[in-house]
Order: sequence, then C-alpha cells, then structure tokens
Amino acid sequence: MVENAEVTQTPSPSNEPSTSANHPLPSTAHAAHPQGHESIFVRPSDLLRPKAASRTTVPTTPPDRPIDRDQRAGLKAIRDFLRIRNCYDVLPLSFRLIELDVGLTVKESLNILVQCGIVSAPLWDSSTSTYAGLLTVNDYLNVVRYYNLHADKLKDVDKLLLSDLKDVEKVLDVKPPETVSASPEAILYDALRQQLVSRARRIPLVSYDSDTQRTMVTSVITQYRILKFIAMNVKETEVLRKPLAMIKLGTYGNIVRCTMDTTVLDVVDEMVLKNISSVPVVTTEGILLNVFEAVDVIGILKTGDYGNLTWTVGKVLSARSPNHPGIYCCSLEDGLDTIFETIKRSRVHRLMIVDDNNYLKGILSLSDILHYLLVEGQEETNPT
Repeated sequence: MVENAEVTQTPSPSNEPSTSANHPLPSTAHAAHPQGHESIFVRPSDLLRPKAASRTTVPTTPPDRPIDRDQRAGLKAIRDFLRIRNCYDVLPLSFRLIELDVGLTVKESLNILVQCGIVSAPLWDSSTSTYAGLLTVNDYLNVVRYYNLHADKLKDVDKLLLSDLKDVEKVLDVKPPETVSASPEAILYDALRQQLVSRARRIPLVSYDSDTQRTMVTSVITQYRILKFIAMNVKETEVLRKPLAMIKLGTYGNIVRCTMDTTVLDVVDEMVLKNISSVPVVTTEGILLNVFEAVDVIGILKTGDYGNLTWTVGKVLSARSPNHPGIYCCSLEDGLDTIFETIKRSRVHRLMIVDDNNYLKGILSLSDILHYLLVEGQEETNPT
C-alpha cells in the first residue's frame, strides 16, 4: 500500500462487487504497483481533448455574400460581351487616323501632333511598306532625357529622325514601346489578353490589303476607348460594387511623387526610369494638389526652347490651357460601378485615390482596371 494514500470508496448496486481498499479507483496519484508495472492513467479531460492528428485546422471558405455573387456576375457579363465582339466594333462611326513616316524628324512629328491635338500616332516605314510601331509621348520624354545627358549634342536635335528613336532607347537602356497589333476582325477579348501580356497601352489595328498584298493600319484603339465601350454597352457594370479596398485594385506602394518646386527635368527622369506617364503633385504632408502628365512636356517642347525644361512643375501647370479637364479622384470605398460611370461621362486616363482629407493613398490606372476585368478569378477556372 502507498503510505498515507487516501482511497475513496463508492457505493455500488447489490449485483456488483463493491470497490474496496484492495481495488482502488484510478487516481492522479502514483499507483501502488511494483516498480516496472506502472499503470497508464487517463484523466477525464484527456477524453475530451482531440487527438494530435485531428488538430489540423481545416480552412474555412468565407461566406458567399450577395456582393460577391454580383461581382462575379458582372465580370462574367463583361467577358462574355468581349468574346462576341471584335476589335472593329470599338471604333466610332467617324474617326481620323494620323500616320507618320519614320523619315520625318522628331520636331516635324511634334508639330503635327500639336496641330492635330493628338498624343500618339502609328509609324509607317515607306521603304518597306510596313507598320513600324507607335509614336507616343514617352518617345519625346526619352528625347528630353537623352539631350539632358548629352548636352553637347543638343545642337543636332532638329535633325533627329523618328527612325533614330531606337538608338535613343538603346543609349538610355529603356525598354522600347510594345508594337503588338491585332486584326480589326480579331475577337476583342483575345486582343485584350494579348495586350495585357505585352504591356502595351494601345492596340493598332493592322489589316491585310489583298489588292496590294500589303498590310495597312486601320486605326488604333486605346484603353480608354475600350473601357468606355464596355461602360456604354454592358449594364452589368452597375453591379461591380465591391470597394477598391476590398478587391485590392490600384497601386499603393512606391508611388513616384513631386512637388510644385520640382524641376521638369527631374520629373522626366523619373518618368523614363519608371516607364510611367504621370506623377502626382503633392505637398510635403502628402496632400494631392495636381498631376503632372507626360503631355505637359509637349507644351514645353513645341516652343523649341529646351531651356524651358528647367521650369518648375508649378510654372508648367500654371501655363496649362483653361480647357484642361483637370484630375479625377476616387476613394477606397468606391467600386468599379461608379468609376465606369465616370468613364462613361468623361475622358479619364487615370484616377488618384485619396481619403477625405485629399491625402494621396494610391493610383488607379486604366491598365489596372482592364487587368482586373480580364484576369480576376480566372486562375480558379481558366488558367489561360
């Protein structure tokens, strides 16, 4: 017997033997058994505790809310719409196409863009009768940075040809603009997926002329034109009510910013290095004041005075045309439904995401929106 051990005796029915001191109930005290014959005692709490193997946490699926179902339905409606439309459907009933030969000088091309009120144009190589890519505002930014780094060559700026832009890109070690194109008869959904892969912001529509057996540029469709086409024709955009914060749409980290006192040359350097077309103008506290855009550089270059590039951002913005549309903002609580309404009514190229105090939180680009419309949830059902 265990010395000083207390044994509890419990009554039992008459047809069962009583528990005696010689047959104690299990207890948490050490058992009075000879060494080497220890009993294995089980506490009541052990019977309630799950076994180690069953402790694995089973992932729980978040509840499927009406807003989630509406969002999926809206995205599906947009994709189904894009799959039954071709690129030609996006074009307006009446439009013009300005096409520039690569034999023109950069200065001549700039004057044409300013006179026509456009910011990009397809390039044509008349020596080979082939499409040669797109001329965009970013090409002029490259030229500005090139001559800023090589001031001794500025005297030859008026002789620079559009065909020389490739050499400028090599010197600056920047990626050349994408030259992805599509047939006007191509399915719009397929063309847009190709655009996402290529990082191109515009899609030239290139068709084949069976009479001349040569290709020809029909038009160029932009991201804004595509999104407006969706906004005008797909009523299900109204159900895309999930807030930007919930769908994590937009850019929120490492945003390039400038102040009113930043020089244009410094902003251009950042634009070229980061391959961006706009920079938000903020106060030292981060309050959004305006947005400096690549097209603002065109207004300086058209004067022919490259010395004006030392102007401050504030001076350039004050010289904008009174007809400038201004900047468009949204909040993290906004959904794509309200953003599509804005696109339907106004010519929007990007939206600044701000809070109630106009503090800059992020940037929502048209590329972000298109990527979400085409890719969100696709990995679950269609890897391609």
